[in-house]
Amino acid sequence: MQDLTEGVARFRRDVFPAKAELFAYLATTHRPSTLFIGCSDARVVPELITGSEPGELFVIRTAGNLVPAYTPGIDGIAASIEYAVAALGVSDIVICGHSACGAMTALAESHDMGALPTTADWLRHADAARARTTTAGVDALVRANVRAQLANLVTHPSVARALTRGTVALHGWCYDIGSGAVEQLDVVNPFASAA
Repeated sequence: MQDLTEGVARFRRDVFPAKAELFAYLATTHRPSTLFIGCSDARVVPELITGSEPGELFVIRTAGNLVPAYTPGIDGIAASIEYAVAALGVSDIVICGHSACGAMTALAESHDMGALPTTADWLRHADAARARTTTAGVDALVRANVRAQLANLVTHPSVARALTRGTVALHGWCYDIGSGAVEQLDVVNPFASAA
């Protein structure tokens, strides 16, 4: 905790004063352009990877960058997606997988998840990715998972409406931790003909 306390002190002393005008603007304005859905892995920092300033990204982080298909009911991920798209009007949505993902490694290597029942249940949202993967290995599963989560994303009513209107674009990324490279996957708007 000491490291975090010292980090806050450095932020207040060094970072905040240098960006005081930006933070004053952000105190009353919230208009991110992009919804970034990434893994909760501590090595994947969306703002750092994209060179974004505070206020530019609306970020959702989940284990394995998983996005459950839409179902009615209380769901924090669905609520965050709906808010970003319908209230904030983001113009882009990125789902970003990454190399050495613990969630995808557990699935690709069939790890025993008996001691982590909640995690095992959560990882079932990657079943479609596992079914679509024809190449063995974590990297192939990471890519298939990004595509599967994009398919889940379009089941959310706010996203489907925005895609139909042509007001949002979807992007699939795979970030390599070791090299810093970001691979952009081909993404097709399933509603493009209706736009």
